[in-house]
Amino acid sequence: MLSWFSIGLGLLLMTIGADVLVRGASAIARRFGLSELFIGLTLVGFGTSTPELVSSIEAARIGAAGVALGNVVGSNIVNVLLIIGIATLIAPIAVDPRAFRRDALVLAIATIAAVGIAMTGSFGRAAGGLFIAALAAYIAFALFNERVHANAPEALRHEQEAAAFARGNANIHLAFGLSVIGLILLIVGAKLLVNGAVDIATKLEISDAIIGLTVVAIGTSLPELVTSITAAMRGKSGLAMGNIVGSNIYNILGILGLTALVAPFEVSPRIQQIDIWIMLAATALVIFFARTDHHVKRWEGAVLAALFLVYISSMIASA
Repeated sequence: MLSWFSIGLGLLLMTIGADVLVRGASAIARRFGLSELFIGLTLVGFGTSTPELVSSIEAARIGAAGVALGNVVGSNIVNVLLIIGIATLIAPIAVDPRAFRRDALVLAIATIAAVGIAMTGSFGRAAGGLFIAALAAYIAFALFNERVHANAPEALRHEQEAAAFARGNANIHLAFGLSVIGLILLIVGAKLLVNGAVDIATKLEISDAIIGLTVVAIGTSLPELVTSITAAMRGKSGLAMGNIVGSNIYNILGILGLTALVAPFEVSPRIQQIDIWIMLAATALVIFFARTDHHVKRWEGAVLAALFLVYISSMIASA
């Protein structure tokens, strides 16, 4: 019971911490004259993935490699199957062809690269550095591309995201204070989450990879779930696709990259043999659906959600 409380409290602290950190960092960036587009693409985009980042680094640091990689792989599976599935059931998703073509290609390449490295059995610092360099190149290209197409939906979306996190001329000392508080909450929350998850895996005598793929992955994906459902209910389901594709790119290139740089880790046999391939297949399926008529239809969303239920059910049965 105490372990579940630790997980719940950890997720709460990380959710609050991520929000506070992004607000503080965005306010600082605005005070230094950085554009809304830059803030939306970098600070907000990466900042909202900080729960996955700090929990993966903490897991790798204490030797829970299954949680570290399982968190990222599981989060990406949750994002494309469950979250896109639910959002599409609420309202079919219209896809912006120009932006999706770019981001889907990056996501596909990043996912294939992650599978290839996972097959080697470990994520080392060289792979981490390669992923971070690729993320930097992607952000630079996206910034250039969206400046050229300043009125494109994706550019406007990133600017709106930034504006939502940094309003007015915030006091610079307050902004720094918020950033520090947010970071502390994230670190403390990650320790509680990972320690609780590892403790449950030990007590239930199951691999930490399964806990990482389920409890940790679903928990750290809750912000994306709430955001996507809210957008769909407001008739803006198209935002869900952009948010999820962007989040999955950050998860692979940013989170796996930084985690491998800070604390290189081994790939668990289960993830190497099963889950990494499910992540690849799920990503390919969503891209295929989105490329067809540039819409994800309700029946396609139902297929995605059903596949997620099958995936989770089979994992529970095998545990």
